Amino acid sequence: MHIELALMSERGGRDYNEDACGHWHSERYLCCVLADGAGGHGGGDVASKLAVSHVLQGYANAPAHHPQALEALLMDTNREVLAHRADNPALRNMHSTVVVLSIDLQERHALWGHCGDSRFYAFRDGRLAERTRDHSLVQSLIDAGLLDEAGARVHPKRSELYSALGTEGSDLQISVSQTPFPLFGREALMLCTDGLWEWVPDDEIAAALAAAHEPQAWLNDLEQRVRRAAAGSPKHDNFTALALWLGPD
Repeated sequence: MHIELALMSERGGRDYNEDACGHWHSERYLCCVLADGAGGHGGGDVASKLAVSHVLQGYANAPAHHPQALEALLMDTNREVLAHRADNPALRNMHSTVVVLSIDLQERHALWGHCGDSRFYAFRDGRLAERTRDHSLVQSLIDAGLLDEAGARVHPKRSELYSALGTEGSDLQISVSQTPFPLFGREALMLCTDGLWEWVPDDEIAAALAAAHEPQAWLNDLEQRVRRAAAGSPKHDNFTALALWLGPD
């Protein structure tokens, strides 16, 4: 199985970028992770980088390619964020979303987990096959039939999360795929922050994919779509994406 990987992380209209992303691989496993931090006093930047580094280090020490193991890794990352908040009063409000993709290159299947509203998308043969559901107020309204996807993008409380790393006790919500997603070498996968998907609906993400000749071109197209859509919002959020294209050997 051949894999091409591309990254894109932009400051948008903000003074600095609080998103972070990274990846790690061995001969058998590949782990990709992306995080979107918040919290004031530089806390968002700290939280997102901490989440990414802790996930990658933990995965490298013991590849978490099992639903329970992936959930445990994300829970341990949450404890790490909470510990750093306790150590530094200036960071007491920091938190971060996170989304993680794990691929078993030998068995050719994927698992993913997330907390918050950073998303994972899986396209197969150009069509959307999987997408995570946000831990957010607007997602709960969508689930209840009170809001549609278009309305969610302009809802005044669209950034209100029900869970993120840095959450204590039973309020923490982590979602992990429970069954392996088979990879046939016809997939395009993407992790992204809300600064991207808020401005680019799923059908436009698919259209950009259809027009692209390689993953970096896909992300470049998405970057331009964000900039055009957000042109009237000069303070729009950071936006980050990590894309993988899978093909036959």
